[in-house]
Amino acid sequence: MNVTKTEIFIVNWLHKYLEKSGLNGFVIGVSGGIDSAVTSTLCAKTGAPTLVLNMPIHQNSSQFKRSMEHINWLENNFSNVKGQEVDLTEIFNSYSKNLPLEVQDDLSMANLRSRIRMSNLYLFASNKKYLVAGTGNKVEDFGVGFYTKYGDGGVDISPIADLYKSEVFQIAKHLDIINSIQNALPTDGLWDDDRTDEDQLGASYDELEWAMKYLDNSDKETLSDRQIKVLEIYNHYHSVNGHKMQSIPVCKIPENLKN
Repeated sequence: MNVTKTEIFIVNWLHKYLEKSGLNGFVIGVSGGIDSAVTSTLCAKTGAPTLVLNMPIHQNSSQFKRSMEHINWLENNFSNVKGQEVDLTEIFNSYSKNLPLEVQDDLSMANLRSRIRMSNLYLFASNKKYLVAGTGNKVEDFGVGFYTKYGDGGVDISPIADLYKSEVFQIAKHLDIINSIQNALPTDGLWDDDRTDEDQLGASYDELEWAMKYLDNSDKETLSDRQIKVLEIYNHYHSVNGHKMQSIPVCKIPENLKN
């Protein structure tokens, strides 16, 4: 990948899309991870007003610290960037307190965190007439569907969704994203502990990227036991999360029933 040309292409794409939309700027939620750091920096490089929100909900201290470090780095390097912390912990606690205990399984409550953050992003977007920029990469968005439907998957535009995770890291290095983020293990930040994405998925992004490319390649190689396992993991998530990656089904009524 030509990193410089890819960066310029994405920044120009963002700029053109914003102009066409008639809106004023971008809003992005940052998590202390590589995807949101790259996305927010690319938005900042358009020169358009860019609001970067850190939205902790019982957040691990290292994730919160990285998010604030990145916001400070952006503000020091781009005059069009404004960072803000909006602590959503009490909102999450209040919501949880009024829910029946039987629906509060770990995964559902983790997804609730993501959906609360999405609502907050759109609150700011509505007020300021901004676009919500998504932070999902190609493996997450079109490979294993590793995101929350109507949570971090609820966005207006997806600037890096055609980039593999390895390519996101290449651009991060090119953009000189702070080292603490470049060196951090990928995590969605939706749990009380510091579990990584690999802990949840059972495979690394490098492995999942290999599986995605392998299935698209007609020249099949001899596989190791681990590669066979990774393909099983990839195919499982691609199947069960397929509904996230498709348009909402519309029930089309036959014309003879409408007349």
